[in-house]
Amino acid sequence: MNSTNQLTPDAPAPISYPPVWQPVLLAALAGGMGWGIRGQYGHETGAMIAGLLVSLVLVFLLGPRAALVPAARAVAFGTIAIGIGGSETYGQTVGLTQNPAMVGNWEAWRWGMLGLGIKGAIWIGFAGLFLGMGLGEKRYTWREILMVMLGMFALYGVGWWLLNQPFDPANRILPRIYFSASWHWQPEAGAELRPRPEVWGGLLFALLGAWVWAGWVRRDRLARNLALWGMLGGIGFPIGQCLQSFHAWNPEIFKSGVWVQLDPVMNWWNWMETTFGAVMGACLGLGLWLNRRLIGELNESGASPLNPVIEWLLITIHVTLLIIGELTEIAWANALYDPGLIIAFIPLIAVAGGRWWPFLLALPITAVPIVGKTIRNLVYESHVIGVMPGWLLYGFLPLAVTTFAAVWFALQIGSGFSGREFTRIALLLSAWLYFGLNYAFFRFPWPWEKWTSRTPNAIAFTICVVGLTIACLIIGRRSQDLRPADTGVAGQPSM
Repeated sequence: MNSTNQLTPDAPAPISYPPVWQPVLLAALAGGMGWGIRGQYGHETGAMIAGLLVSLVLVFLLGPRAALVPAARAVAFGTIAIGIGGSETYGQTVGLTQNPAMVGNWEAWRWGMLGLGIKGAIWIGFAGLFLGMGLGEKRYTWREILMVMLGMFALYGVGWWLLNQPFDPANRILPRIYFSASWHWQPEAGAELRPRPEVWGGLLFALLGAWVWAGWVRRDRLARNLALWGMLGGIGFPIGQCLQSFHAWNPEIFKSGVWVQLDPVMNWWNWMETTFGAVMGACLGLGLWLNRRLIGELNESGASPLNPVIEWLLITIHVTLLIIGELTEIAWANALYDPGLIIAFIPLIAVAGGRWWPFLLALPITAVPIVGKTIRNLVYESHVIGVMPGWLLYGFLPLAVTTFAAVWFALQIGSGFSGREFTRIALLLSAWLYFGLNYAFFRFPWPWEKWTSRTPNAIAFTICVVGLTIACLIIGRRSQDLRPADTGVAGQPSM
């Protein structure tokens, strides 16, 4: 054995991982912007914006030698999974910490923050688990994902029954552990109170079941560890709400100094969301960096076990149900295709076994409900743009570009096109697409014009998208980025 640890001519150079600040900072920028934009679009499909951007950043930085399909699959897994937690109701949980009737009630504040921490941990835990499954050494077949999803549905029912039942607000009967509006906190509200059904217990059981299966049955250490880091990232929810509740509890502070001009244009709710996203992105970035040696080779071929006919049939079914469920008022479709686990069912299975699915999911499928809601708001609700130009600018153009890009990427399978270049291009495209759609949703709040409640957040999102753009244009451009790190020992990344 060569005592100098020099590489043999045929051995690949060990990967030089980036310094820790890169995945932490860039994932925070991606998460902050993505989750802040999610606030305009909501729930499961809105959360997928943040999941997409954070996953692209982390695969780009920490999977520099990933092949094209494994890189796209990992990104798609993280994107889909973060939408599952969107089924959780949290508006009334936030209300426990800041509604006028709750201001001064520290017991309610602590309970609300605990609820936000639990719901946030579940939400981001799914993202960490499935992103780790996509990046780890284990390869999951579509049949395995099908079985684990069926198991998650069963566990969801058990957890929902144990922790989120009974729920009979007509008779003032609520679950013992309940984080929304209740007569315990507002006994004087009477019939005016409208408690909401919670599902966090069902999702918690589903998450724990999948975590145990991946981490111990399949012995996927990266999935096991990154799920925990995702759950830690959920602390961003109460951290972000600390800002908003401080504003609600201390209005006198914001009536003097610079706040006299700034407070009227501050959207504190959106700042809560932006903070949540930044914290969760930073936690996932730090967690993956600390577990970087568990990232697999990611060098499998592009062979697909799913029949192409079945794959395209599943695409048609999912996109059709997604459009009907998200963009129409058809009651059965809204009920059928609204829960996060149901929305994730077809995509997770198909991404695990498909050739086209990873690319289409990451690009046009994630964009479909976002462009639809943008058109609905700008064209039909606010009438700020005509039907034809609105559909062309905010509908046809984004979907045409993302679909073309997805098809082009899929056609590069087997050509040597790298996963890093996929994530670089997809991150640039996605970051500017969702920034642009949101900027239009914000009514173009240029900072040199009169400020509105959208301007401060728009400035923050601009900083985020510029930072991500610079990173994409600079990082990984030199061949030296793949050489061993300067540690004195070949193959040992710097700490």
